[in-house]
Amino acid sequence: MIRAAAVDDVAEIRAMIRELAAYERSAEQARVTGEQLREALFGEHPAAFALLAEDDETGEPLGFALWFPRFSTWTGTRGMHLEDLYVRPQARGGGHGKALLAALAAICERHGYERFEWWVLAWNEPTIAFYKSLGVELLNEWTVCRLSGEPLARLAAASPVAAEALPAPAS
Repeated sequence: MIRAAAVDDVAEIRAMIRELAAYERSAEQARVTGEQLREALFGEHPAAFALLAEDDETGEPLGFALWFPRFSTWTGTRGMHLEDLYVRPQARGGGHGKALLAALAAICERHGYERFEWWVLAWNEPTIAFYKSLGVELLNEWTVCRLSGEPLARLAAASPVAAEALPAPAS
């Protein structure tokens, strides 16, 4: 069963985020707190949305997908960025990942999102094979860029405009 996450699911989603981070060899980077996740998913201005995959009989959470809208200047339309897709090891191969992706694709279709995009680690060959089986196009010519920590602060300090004078998204 696939359903929209509810506020009572925050602890379980956080646990699965930590499981995913461990699988991706980055456990130390998964620092999100329950309160941060609760605010991001269910606050006054949600930053993201989540779906849960559950066992049909027991209701046990087996996986989740966390996504947020994005915008393409090229198409002039919104799209979807899938931040995390995770299915617990004991449930892999049971169709839960495909069901989560299909539900997300249905959200895209319903809202007119023309693009549904996400990242996958280059070493994660089983997942890449799974995505290819669904017809996913791998955009190998693109490289992900990330600025954080001290380099982010240093570049921000070089801004010719005070941060307070710049527009900010609703928080």
